[in-house]
Amino acid sequence: MASPPSPRLLCALLGDRIGALSARPLLRAAAPGRGHRRVTCQATRTLSSLVDTLFNRRSRDDSLENNPRRLRPGKVSPRLTIPSHIQRPPYVNSRQRPQMNDGPEIHDEKGIECMRASGKLAAQVLKFAGTLVNPGITTDEIDKAVHQMIIDNGAYPSPLGYCGFPKSVCTSVNECICHGIPDSRPLEDGDIINIDVTVYLNGYHGDTSATFLCGDVDDEAKKLVQVTKESLDKAISICAPGVEINRIGRTIQDHADKFKYGVVQQFVGHGVGKVFHAEPAVLHFRNNEKGRMILNQTFTIEPMLTIGSTNSTIWSDDWTAVTEDGSLTAQFEHTLLITEDGVEILTQC
Repeated sequence: MASPPSPRLLCALLGDRIGALSARPLLRAAAPGRGHRRVTCQATRTLSSLVDTLFNRRSRDDSLENNPRRLRPGKVSPRLTIPSHIQRPPYVNSRQRPQMNDGPEIHDEKGIECMRASGKLAAQVLKFAGTLVNPGITTDEIDKAVHQMIIDNGAYPSPLGYCGFPKSVCTSVNECICHGIPDSRPLEDGDIINIDVTVYLNGYHGDTSATFLCGDVDDEAKKLVQVTKESLDKAISICAPGVEINRIGRTIQDHADKFKYGVVQQFVGHGVGKVFHAEPAVLHFRNNEKGRMILNQTFTIEPMLTIGSTNSTIWSDDWTAVTEDGSLTAQFEHTLLITEDGVEILTQC
């Protein structure tokens, strides 16, 4: 599939259709008169291929056909309803496709309190969702429980209706990198599952995710999940006003390389607040993108690490992104506020 006419970075819930044959990150096109950016983009693509060759643990010979636990699409139930009194994001029922806002999300005191409230609720919902993870439960059942908790708290599940996404939460199992659509597939003993929760409360989005272990998970999967969580924690620890945003990617990549894990490049963190996706695009790999963190700014960091290939294949549903070699992947995410003292994690209980 050809790249879009105006290539741009993808948010981790921005439904750009990168296509089943997409094997390279979609990087922001260079502006006129800034030719060095083209060189940087090309070098990054070349480095991505080298990283796959030198660092990824599983060979391309370990194909999907040889993996009996590979994911298959299940049955997707009808879209759940929302009570009329709950405030909807502007993109719901809109015929216009939401775009990534050009400017960062920077808040006054009232806005910060609203972000704290939406972040806290998202964290509470995610914690509850994690308690549901057991062999035999379907991801559709998790979606229904999450949906109910969100609306019971007077909030809207942000994914529902976003660019046509049919569910209230993303559930990404095993080789699914992100954007998994909840369906009839029961979780199996030994699975890992990322649950990505975003709530829209009082006009502000709170966005978070975590990868959970289902039953008796092998040591290889446990290690991947642990290191992915560590990479997020390390990236958060360097955040503060004036810090270059590209340090986030360097920090994550440095930690992943120690364990020979790949870092997915096709999906990125993003500004979040009154809008679901805003600047900056937060790259989780080494890069030379410009920009510094700003006081009272909110954005997400959400690294996706893999045991094998970092390239993705998109299912025919136009959402579900899986590793092209069927290898395991894990993700963690927090919404952050840049403060005078450094950083505040908004999405923790």
